[in-house]
Amino acid sequence: MAHNIHKERTLIIVKPDGVQRNLIGEIIKRYENVGLKLVAVKMAVVSSEHIEKHYTLDPQWRRITGEKSIKSYRERGLEPPSENPLEITAVILEGLKAYMTSGPVVCMVWEGANAVRIVRKITGGTEPLTSEVGTIRGDYVLDSYVLADTDSRAVRNIIHASGSVDEAEMEIEHWFSPDEIIDYRLVRESVLYSSTLDDLLL
Repeated sequence: MAHNIHKERTLIIVKPDGVQRNLIGEIIKRYENVGLKLVAVKMAVVSSEHIEKHYTLDPQWRRITGEKSIKSYRERGLEPPSENPLEITAVILEGLKAYMTSGPVVCMVWEGANAVRIVRKITGGTEPLTSEVGTIRGDYVLDSYVLADTDSRAVRNIIHASGSVDEAEMEIEHWFSPDEIIDYRLVRESVLYSSTLDDLLL
């Protein structure tokens, strides 16, 4: 089926620290304000198995994440704890499982034109310390890779956001059944997506 750019969907998870800091409403507001449509939402306490499956839906995730981590250590002038990407990722995955199962999370599916890229832009970079001011992570989180490494834990960056359209499709299927996602129309969509705006005047 052809990709409908107006109905592109992406997965957002407000992580346990985002829930505990009462940022759910602020996060929703940011995505709503840009014009995206919320089509699914639920709160859950998830298992370690569910989280491991989430992060390994892409069979290349372990290798890619390990390689990125090694590169990040070197860019900071530090010696990586291992030269083996899979060994690095094994430690990262354990930290993520502990983090993501520490409390309830809020899972959402957002829909709209370029939803994946728009959400990533609004959310900000993975490391809050280097995220731009104006992004959610840049405005609301002070954590960094150095702090996380010092404490032997995952970076607390309050949100997960799908990284690509293909990733979003896999993740949405992992977190939501088809009957949990609602197809509906918002009045404002005629303003966002109409090619002529010829139906505004009475």
